[in-house]
Amino acid sequence: MKVRHLVLGLLSVTVIAPIFLYTDRVATFNPSSSGRDFLDDVATFTLLGDTRRLNVLPQETSTAIKEPAGIVYSDHSNNSFRKVTETREHKSTRVLSATDEERQPQLHNPIRQVTDPAPANLTTPLDSHPNASHHLGTKLEQQPTQLAGNIDQKEHSDNKTSRLAEPVDAQVRHLKDQLIRAKVYLSLPAIKSNQHVTRELRLRIKEVSRALGDATKDSDLPKNAFDKLKAMEQSLEKGKQIQDDCAAVVKKLRAMLHSTEEQLRVHKKQTMFLTQLTAKTLPKGLHCLPLRLTTEYYTLNSSQQNFLNQEKLEDPRLYHYALFSDNVLAAAVVVNSTVSHAKHPSNHVFHIVTDRLNYAAMRMWFLNNPPGKATIQVQNIEEFTWLNSSYSPVLKQLGSPSMIDYYFRAHRANSDSNLKFRNPKYLSILNHLRFYLPEIFPKLNKVLFLDDDIVVRKDISGLWSLDLKGNVNGAVETCGESFHRFDRYLNFSNPLISKNFDPHACGWAYGMNIFDLEEWRRQNITEVYHRWQKLNHDRQLWKLGTLPPGLITFWKRTYPLDRSWHVLGLGYNPNVNQREVERAAVIHYNGNLKPWLEIGIPKYKNYWAKYVDYDNMYLRDCNINP
Repeated sequence: MKVRHLVLGLLSVTVIAPIFLYTDRVATFNPSSSGRDFLDDVATFTLLGDTRRLNVLPQETSTAIKEPAGIVYSDHSNNSFRKVTETREHKSTRVLSATDEERQPQLHNPIRQVTDPAPANLTTPLDSHPNASHHLGTKLEQQPTQLAGNIDQKEHSDNKTSRLAEPVDAQVRHLKDQLIRAKVYLSLPAIKSNQHVTRELRLRIKEVSRALGDATKDSDLPKNAFDKLKAMEQSLEKGKQIQDDCAAVVKKLRAMLHSTEEQLRVHKKQTMFLTQLTAKTLPKGLHCLPLRLTTEYYTLNSSQQNFLNQEKLEDPRLYHYALFSDNVLAAAVVVNSTVSHAKHPSNHVFHIVTDRLNYAAMRMWFLNNPPGKATIQVQNIEEFTWLNSSYSPVLKQLGSPSMIDYYFRAHRANSDSNLKFRNPKYLSILNHLRFYLPEIFPKLNKVLFLDDDIVVRKDISGLWSLDLKGNVNGAVETCGESFHRFDRYLNFSNPLISKNFDPHACGWAYGMNIFDLEEWRRQNITEVYHRWQKLNHDRQLWKLGTLPPGLITFWKRTYPLDRSWHVLGLGYNPNVNQREVERAAVIHYNGNLKPWLEIGIPKYKNYWAKYVDYDNMYLRDCNINP
């Protein structure tokens, strides 16, 4: 009997008393009491024996009572809040399992946030219903479930942003890294001794290599690429367990890195050589074209070999262009693009000077394809009898044995290692003819000099009305980059250069230059050029080319033009600003990647090709296609 009374007493203390005390506290609840006491009491509701604290979520204002969907709360000892349906329910239980301390900084006054929107709805059920605690507990259970949808949306948005930020070639790079790791493992003694792992790794290398193929981004990979990646990862893990000598792996990786760097250096050198060789080589079609045109030219009688409007050639009121070229098709594009954008084509006169080999072909092309109302003159440089070695120092130097040796005996140890300076174009006097404009055009006041690798995209007649402020040369400066300053082109270790010029002075570009020939004659610029050219007979002041002597000759005599007149780099830089290209009056394919060569930059070729009539009979005969 005593035992019975003892058991009943214990039950009263452990079961009935807590219920009484708890319901008494709820029944005597007063909204004016401490908000923190209420929060603590409610937050300690027990769910199936789990005494974790619930969070009061300030977003919840609804009084509707709904049961959480698909959430099973298990005992604390059995890892409460397991995922039993989908990720959404799992996230809901994660919200419930968060402690009050973790949320505390985010809740300034949680009681006010919960009760303020509808205080009557909160107090009335507690005062009037005996099961008020059940209603309130169910409501608080519902809050995390309703919030789970918002959390799902936020995390989905975060995942989407993460995917957008992920590189487009992340998986491709991962596969390549796996191949490198697999090859390293195969070279290690510990792996070699295990035939099973060796065979497996070799098989995985074949599979991954086949899946990778020529892919450069993840969208290029086949559908089974991810499976191959996982299979390779498992095989690499086996190899990792066998090979535990990190020093051997590091040593092998260093050897591979050194070998790869050496191969890269060799390939870069070969690429540079082949690019230079390709740039110097005339494509078969462009070799055929002048031969075909020359044959046709000599079938014409003398009256058919003359151009119209020859009386305009010396009229200083018109817009005169100087173009020195031995490339028929390139010269045709320069003329066609200029005339097509000219507001008054009849006022434009093109003076083309070429060499003896291309003279007949150049004349035949423009006789057969006249540029509308514009005037054309084609001259042979051999006709300039005044241009001889006794007058021109550069002509004398170009024919010297030392210069010939410099160009054609590049295998010698003392030859210059930079192939760019041994381009045969530097042996052509056509390249240096730009320093003799007043002699070529004695009756003209202004001339616009154009290279044959440019395309005109706007009317450029406004250049003739520019005030050059007493300068001789109007050009676009190129000092946006450090390597376009004077010290890039001139030898400042020589006192003649260092005493007379600033190494940080801004360079400028040939290719589109407006020259004031009256100022040229007044300042005797040609004599300045001759003096410096004589001083450079041993190539100690600069290497070769026309830009270094141009920088010297027109030092403090160059007027800077707006950059939109002349945009450069389309012959070597695939990243020229597209907006600048579209705004430019003239675009310049300076560099080795000319638009008429196969190695030309594809995205810039169309600017040039649109001025070529590929249906022309001569182009079809020579198989010249876009």
